[in-house]
Amino acid sequence: MFSQIHFSYVSPYLTILHPKRELPFLHFPGTYAKLYTMRPYNSLNESLQKRFGEKLYKLTLNIGCTCPNRDGTLGTRGCIFCSAGGSGEFAGDPGRTVTEQIEAGIRAISGKRPARRYIAYFQAYTNTYAPLDYLQRVYQEALDHPKIAALAIATRPDCLPLEVLDLLTSLNHQKPVWVELGLQTIHEGTASFIRRGYPLSVFHEAVEALHARSLEIIVHVILGLPGESKEMMLDTIRHLSTLPIHGLKLQLLHILKNTDLAAYYEQTSFHILTQKEYIDLIISCLELCRPDIIIHRLTGDGPKDLLIAPTWSQAKRQVLNTIHKELKQRTTWQGRLYTPPSD
Repeated sequence: MFSQIHFSYVSPYLTILHPKRELPFLHFPGTYAKLYTMRPYNSLNESLQKRFGEKLYKLTLNIGCTCPNRDGTLGTRGCIFCSAGGSGEFAGDPGRTVTEQIEAGIRAISGKRPARRYIAYFQAYTNTYAPLDYLQRVYQEALDHPKIAALAIATRPDCLPLEVLDLLTSLNHQKPVWVELGLQTIHEGTASFIRRGYPLSVFHEAVEALHARSLEIIVHVILGLPGESKEMMLDTIRHLSTLPIHGLKLQLLHILKNTDLAAYYEQTSFHILTQKEYIDLIISCLELCRPDIIIHRLTGDGPKDLLIAPTWSQAKRQVLNTIHKELKQRTTWQGRLYTPPSD
């Protein structure tokens, strides 16, 4: 079972320390996690600055993995929203070695955003779904690069066998290892519709196994999936706030060309969140989110050559600026409405 912690939180708008609260089923280093942030939410950039003493940038890598939703194990068409690139359209060239992809990524970034160290982000498809010896080789190659400070590995909760967990645990002793789990929603009906391929119980088992090994857990959530009400989406955030996760990626639903979701959208014209609806939803998610969870993403920008809708999402900087402006105007912050669960 998960252990308990106490934590205190200071909002960016208040100077009064909230009373000490007990959170069941959670354990993090130290007795207290006091959050003093420049933004009204626990941002990834600020967290990295505090942890590593500098800003880190992600280098997206592609190690040629596939997915049980594509190789015939569970299906052949992937999740309904997933493009042919397996969410790795911005990742590196799988024809290159990991070192070559890292070096190419550094060259691409350094002209505009000079940095000393980076995060190796294994992004495309399911990055624990390969033979163990291959995974060990490519992960270690990334860790051995002198400019890599941490690994981020995107995968599925049903693709974490014991031997992979043991490997990740061993690597975590060298440099921090983050495991990014694609959950998208807690609702089984939606999960079935999007062809996620595993029940919520499997996600819970993965979280418990990763937590027991002190591996950092980042969870992907898609907002705006067909058939989900605002309250259903907020239920996902409430539920995740009861689990020992470290980070959250909130992703706007994108409809991309050549996906089954695009065909469904053409047939049904289901409602796509407007920018105003999305910003309101994001703020509600932050208000309910446990304050210590690091927010890795508030939106996303799909590939311009594939994006069908919503087109307003292409102005990512404008969307983020509007979110920040609205948070300030509403005098609200991450965790303002969060209520620790009872035992």
